[in-house]
Amino acid sequence: MLRVLVINCWLVLALLGLPQHLALAQAGRGPAFILLDETQLAAYKAAYLKKQPAETKQVQAVLREADLALRRGPYFITGKSQVPPSGDKHDYMSQAPYSWADTTKPGGKPYIDRDGLRNPEAATFTDGANCVGMISDVKKLGVAYYFSGKEEYAAHAAKLLRVFFLDPATRMNPNLNFAQAIPGVTTGRSYGMIETRNLVEIPDALAMMNGSKSIDDPLVSGLRDWFWQFTTWATTSKLGVAEGKVKNNHGTFYDTQMIDYALFTGDEALARQVIETQTKPRLAMQLAPDGAQPLELARTRPWNYVTMNLVGWVRLAQLAQRLHIDLWNYALPDGRGLHAALLWLKPYLLQQKQMEKGDIVPAGNESALLLYEKAAPHYPDLEADKVFALYPNALRLPWTL
Repeated sequence: MLRVLVINCWLVLALLGLPQHLALAQAGRGPAFILLDETQLAAYKAAYLKKQPAETKQVQAVLREADLALRRGPYFITGKSQVPPSGDKHDYMSQAPYSWADTTKPGGKPYIDRDGLRNPEAATFTDGANCVGMISDVKKLGVAYYFSGKEEYAAHAAKLLRVFFLDPATRMNPNLNFAQAIPGVTTGRSYGMIETRNLVEIPDALAMMNGSKSIDDPLVSGLRDWFWQFTTWATTSKLGVAEGKVKNNHGTFYDTQMIDYALFTGDEALARQVIETQTKPRLAMQLAPDGAQPLELARTRPWNYVTMNLVGWVRLAQLAQRLHIDLWNYALPDGRGLHAALLWLKPYLLQQKQMEKGDIVPAGNESALLLYEKAAPHYPDLEADKVFALYPNALRLPWTL
């Protein structure tokens, strides 16, 4: 009976014209898992509670990391030394990492691109580091609460979230108008959206803290509203729309963000639209029939970008599952699909082949192994156990994304 009343309440609110994210909040709908598999998490927790050695070791490691996170933060972007062109320090601001001063020009402007080589000057813009730090600590605190039930973890996570997203004095405005600026060229560009790609971890961190008194309705509804506003900016602004049209990994991570945030705010129609009109057509743009990724292989850091882009694709397949859409097995008539792309990695991970062109900055296998851990249940021919036997230090954890 209660479930019927809640559903009817949501329907009434929706009919009254409330945005879906506000209707969800008014109807008392708490955060749900979106990317993470709650069944796998529950099984891992059960093993931990039974004091199984492997699970106990990893959870204890997370609890130690969360204890350190309790002493960090809060993170906010209004303390930066630079002032965005808007004059509002609540606007996120960064400089394109691969843009360098042109030593042949007075003042070095306009800056020029040196793909794969990070300009230390970009590190003086601190908004990106604050965003990354906030996401990382909220995730650690969420996992720690899930396994321990200690309120102090959720309370600190809630504080970090309020300061970064909601508090009037410190909140980030829900836009990226001034991300990845290039001196002498532009005050912001669409590529800046790659810097928020891991905000998809926030809804799942909230779900891991379900039951906490600190993750209350005002916090969750405030976050849903922020992500709804950010999604509106990304789907209507010049920079946001342009990012959605980028063919390489930028387009992939645009899709992951839009689908994830749409599911978080209750807009399943938008999530489906993105998958059907943008995600599926990307297969023809990005993949060769043998699973290679020509756009990423052409970069100066090919292994880094091939594996990074596939992280986005695995996330897309996980997100699509929430809508009962099977991207794991979706393929074009010539075989282009996620399965072929992951199989392409196999001989490299098995150390049977080496990349024809090495990365200009060495890259490890962390992303590739994460992909295999997530994809293994769907593709037995990846021979994931055989791969992981070559990397004994690699962790296979249900809370990684």
